[in-house]
Amino acid sequence: GIDILINNASAISISPTLETPMKRYDLISSVNARGTFLCSKTCIPHLLHAKNPHILNLSPPLNMNPKWFKDYLAYTMSKYGMSMCTLGMAEEFKSAGIAVNSLWPKTTIATAAIAFNFPREVLSASRKPAIMADAAYEILTRDSRQTTGNFFIDEEVLREAGTKDFSQYALDSRAPLFPDLFVE
Repeated sequence: GIDILINNASAISISPTLETPMKRYDLISSVNARGTFLCSKTCIPHLLHAKNPHILNLSPPLNMNPKWFKDYLAYTMSKYGMSMCTLGMAEEFKSAGIAVNSLWPKTTIATAAIAFNFPREVLSASRKPAIMADAAYEILTRDSRQTTGNFFIDEEVLREAGTKDFSQYALDSRAPLFPDLFVE
């Protein structure tokens, strides 16, 4: 059986419209929005038999502020496609008891994508991936019938769970944290 699906795979392209090759657009759309929809659709028949079924999409809260669209429209559309899966599937499968939620980091996370796509200073000002893992655990251990359709932010989830000191998650404790995209 399948108890939990985490849609974590993601392709990134931080480029404006005229600098986004269609091959790259197709890749990020396929991996992000289509991949989330396909994996969810494939797992849901199995999740229907789980005791506490969850789908967790690593996607941002939906925020229609044009600033999130103007510099990297293709990427924003693909990530928001994942978030729209959260919104729609949470409502569609609520009566079946399948929780569908999104989780997004408050700050950048020290991943290969950040190291490759951003200046070194951004990587230094990022948090370790463990913060996302810890927040995901807090969400996935909640009752699926009571926790669905949410757009969670990692730090907020952990604060609610009692975490007060976040210094353990800093990659470089001397660097001020860099806020992630889509978070105001």
